[in-house]
Amino acid sequence: MNFNNLDQLYRSVIMDHYKNPRNKGVLDNGSMTVDMNNPTCGDRIRLTFDIEDGIINDAKFEGEGCSISMSSASMMTEAVKGHSLGEAMQMSQEFTKMMLGEDYEITEEMGDIEALQGVSQFPARIKCATLAWKALEKGTVEKEGKSEGTTEED
Repeated sequence: MNFNNLDQLYRSVIMDHYKNPRNKGVLDNGSMTVDMNNPTCGDRIRLTFDIEDGIINDAKFEGEGCSISMSSASMMTEAVKGHSLGEAMQMSQEFTKMMLGEDYEITEEMGDIEALQGVSQFPARIKCATLAWKALEKGTVEKEGKSEGTTEED
């Protein structure tokens, strides 16, 4: 597949997640809730997770933002389900490496995430792509019972 076809495929994957988001909504009985904003462009997101014995059983998001931030949140919630918080953190670290143009390892279980790789060429959009992942990291670090709060990404 040539570069133009691959680029078009990735764009269609991103737009599919934006127009048909997976896991959109709120878990009423979630064990972890995290709110985060990107003041640079106005993106905002709320993540809710159902975590039992350190395993993410369910993940949902709601928010407003550009196609990059919302599709990334959709992809992230799909990727982390069924994984431990530690595994989710590792996924987040690999995703961040990809966004920064560093060597990274995206596994098949991370789903469509690699479709966002092209965002790394646009520094102003990296915060859009990483917003949900940074919220996941924040919630994981703060996880002690129920964690709630609103944060702006630096």
